[in-house]
Amino acid sequence: MAETNHASVRARSFSGLFGLCMLVFPAGGSALAQTPDIPTEEERPLEATEPAEDVTPAPVTGNIFHPRPGHARTYWDGLEGHVQIEAGVSGNPWTRSGRNFGQFYTDRANTVTMNQIMGSLSHAVTDVGNGYGIGFVLEAMYGSDARFDPTIGMGSGSLTGLYQWAPTQAHLDVHLPWIYHKGIDVQIGQMYGLMGSEGTPSLARPFYTFNYASDYIVPFETVGIVATMHLTRTMDWILGVDAGNSTTFGASGNNNKPKGYFGFAWNNLMNGKLGLHAIGHFGPQGNNGRSVSGGGWTSAGMGRSANHLMQYNGDIMATYHVNDRVTLTVDGTYLHDDGLRDDAYGISSYVAWDIRPWLTFNARGEIFRDNTGGVITEYAGFTSFTKSLTNQPFPYYAAPPTTYGALTLGVSYRPEFINRRMALGKLTIRPEIRLDKSLNGTRPFNQSGTAANPVVTNGTNNMLWFSCDAIWSF
Repeated sequence: MAETNHASVRARSFSGLFGLCMLVFPAGGSALAQTPDIPTEEERPLEATEPAEDVTPAPVTGNIFHPRPGHARTYWDGLEGHVQIEAGVSGNPWTRSGRNFGQFYTDRANTVTMNQIMGSLSHAVTDVGNGYGIGFVLEAMYGSDARFDPTIGMGSGSLTGLYQWAPTQAHLDVHLPWIYHKGIDVQIGQMYGLMGSEGTPSLARPFYTFNYASDYIVPFETVGIVATMHLTRTMDWILGVDAGNSTTFGASGNNNKPKGYFGFAWNNLMNGKLGLHAIGHFGPQGNNGRSVSGGGWTSAGMGRSANHLMQYNGDIMATYHVNDRVTLTVDGTYLHDDGLRDDAYGISSYVAWDIRPWLTFNARGEIFRDNTGGVITEYAGFTSFTKSLTNQPFPYYAAPPTTYGALTLGVSYRPEFINRRMALGKLTIRPEIRLDKSLNGTRPFNQSGTAANPVVTNGTNNMLWFSCDAIWSF
């Protein structure tokens, strides 16, 4: 198999609320709600909140400082600090590779890992006069998940073991009372991608494991600017320009050609029951350095052709609240990459049923097609993904062209007998069972490739595995 630019398609999905929660009005009245720094399990993938009628960002009170009785609130009274810790294990007794193929964060089979210690400091967009509002988010993560969430040029490669660190958000949020009745919201800096149904923070997705589309074909991290124009009470127009998937600028870029978003979101249709979005991300994503070799592996560099070989992402998602307890979500995702000469696409469906206030049942079904085998790739080393982005040789293995099917069942359990005794935060436990299967007869699971033959054809055609994670969040 010829070396392909796997790095050009790997990126990260955005956490919840239609992937646009930092760009619509929160219930509390702020005109620009940034990404929830520590989302809760009550937040369903891709839900949207209805714009508040008052378009001026109202003062808020955070959890760090509090106004003294009789004193007016200041801007800094709205400062928020959060911490989230996640650890888990994926049991796969049939693997011969020690890996769960087709996964990033949960790639290590039969190994207990500390996935995330995530901390954030943020401030909701708040009125600073004349209808303008300002807020910000700073967030970073340490743990095994950080291996697959770097932003090149922002501390990437500083740690090289199983546990690494990565800045995940660093953006300024501004509300502008311009043009439209609800104004325009602008976000500048490093931010989560706006596409996909499953987010990086552990409680921004219903399961410990990811679906294929959110792991492989939507942007994870971008550095740039995104504007959301609130055209009507229920419709937003999204435009953005960025440096590309998990890269920045100059020597830390891939080809330094602009990329960007274009899309629309519809919030609170059918009396608040239905939300939709349709978003695309476009631009050349390949690395324009020359391909280099080392240790039997080659890098993902494509030379000058990377400057004009386009990648096209598209994501359409709908979330419907059947009632107060049951929510249905359908997410269709597509990628075409000129550099890989590959098309990858899939559809994921979700059911979330709140059986009790402390117990939610979740089900996910997915069908995903990788037309050439160039997208679904297992990065075999601790630093393989970072090296793929920075045009260094990296060990990996992949599959032939495959149609994947996956079914996942699990629960989110919030034990009341523990949480009511905790002085700070709460605990969530999420056991799940998952079956992945090749629907076209290939055998990519439970076996690894080699430098001489990185395409796995002698594995199994299915993978049954069991996972569980525990999350403490404040």
